[in-house]
Amino acid sequence: MTIEFLIHAIVRQTTVLIAQIATAGGIRAPLAQVANQVFLDLVAELDAQGISRKVSADMFGMGLRSYLRRIQRLRESSTESGRSLWDAVLQYLRGSDLVTKGQVLAHFHRDDEMQVRGVLHDLTESGLAFCSGTGANAVYRATNEAELGRLRKLGATEGVDELLWVVIYREGPLTRHDLLARGANNDSELDASLTRLVDSGRVSRELGTKGELFRAESFYVPLNATAGWEAAVLDHFQAAVKTISCRLRGEPAHAVEQGSVGGSTYTLDVFQGHPLYDEVVGTLARLRQIVGDLRQRAETHNAESPLPADYEQVVVYLGQCILEQNNEDHEDKTAP
Repeated sequence: MTIEFLIHAIVRQTTVLIAQIATAGGIRAPLAQVANQVFLDLVAELDAQGISRKVSADMFGMGLRSYLRRIQRLRESSTESGRSLWDAVLQYLRGSDLVTKGQVLAHFHRDDEMQVRGVLHDLTESGLAFCSGTGANAVYRATNEAELGRLRKLGATEGVDELLWVVIYREGPLTRHDLLARGANNDSELDASLTRLVDSGRVSRELGTKGELFRAESFYVPLNATAGWEAAVLDHFQAAVKTISCRLRGEPAHAVEQGSVGGSTYTLDVFQGHPLYDEVVGTLARLRQIVGDLRQRAETHNAESPLPADYEQVVVYLGQCILEQNNEDHEDKTAP
């Protein structure tokens, strides 16, 4: 009961976060594939932890055969083997000038109809396809390269470099293929972003056994920066998740015993005019100053004395929010 309750609560909070990100700044990000992607990511993580497929299927409340069929269905189109349904539909649209929704559904009749409809919606919402009309007679056309170029120029591109930067810093070194697999933009946009990151010194190139690798030794987004908030959100979220995961695993043991791994949450109730108001609301600024100064001193030392082959990376996450509360709806227990 305890674990199930915890998972349910975490999923609920995560979906709230996703919904708010998807509508931030008035945008409406397509979400048709989110549920399927979550399932596949969970499958991959369970596999990585050495959990057998039979046990994993049972954890999802599914029979092994149904579990394997669902994985295969989501990983590739049933109509065009070896390709994702999303990619298969897009390529089908690109093969004709105009295609009706009925023609698309008929072509992909072996696939789940709702998934095909979801892909069509996704493609139009993301600008990769245009749609005219409604219902079964709706007509679709794939966006050509010239139109995509103009749409990209019209759309906001700020923050793309920072997102790549933080992914490379936290998960690198990575190849171009790794970045594309993690949802990076198409080849030309990825190359342009990587060139800017390398030229600015934020990311370095190196050759490894897998070919060209990209590595970052640091990452930061200036306080109150107008661009890069997306990368900052991802970095905050990753830090919180990794901290919790590290604590659950009990690793490294000596860090847990020393209290160096884990987190603490404090809630302080104050109001305008409270004698400690300024001290309480200014807590984040003071902690930023302390940790920022510590990081600067550590970086200065590391520049003079390079890190050894094996070292520890200490990730400190600082967060603070102010929630408005109102006692007017609460029953006054002291009233006669």
